[in-house]
Amino acid sequence: MHTVETLEPIVRASWDADTCDPHDLPWRPDNPERGQCGVTALVLHDLLGGDLILGEVFEDGRKVGHHWWNRLPDGREVDLTAAQFHPTETVTAGRVQHRPPGPPRRCRAQYELLSSRVARHVNPAAGGGADHIAPGEARG
Repeated sequence: MHTVETLEPIVRASWDADTCDPHDLPWRPDNPERGQCGVTALVLHDLLGGDLILGEVFEDGRKVGHHWWNRLPDGREVDLTAAQFHPTETVTAGRVQHRPPGPPRRCRAQYELLSSRVARHVNPAAGGGADHIAPGEARG
């Protein structure tokens, strides 16, 4: 059984410019969380279930983007990318978002890459194997 605690270092080690949202490029190793929220939330949702949460990002009082994180089945909210924000940025309280079937429309390649990297670490002998969730296939 996967836990956030076992998955977090795997997910973090899997981030790079190729998994970053194109709107947040150039990706920088000194802020590895930047641009990883959407794909990270989806991969955690695949493996742990629960809800996807969407908040809005404001900088100096104006909306500049969105931010994704997870609410696990036990009610805990988990945001592996919370450290990405600058001191002038704030994130609003989020709302639960329904996940449509299939792969995401935005950042599909980034999501599929992150998902495959995490799957290789989770079950390296099988290249993902039974614990691997196909892109876009959500667990409970």
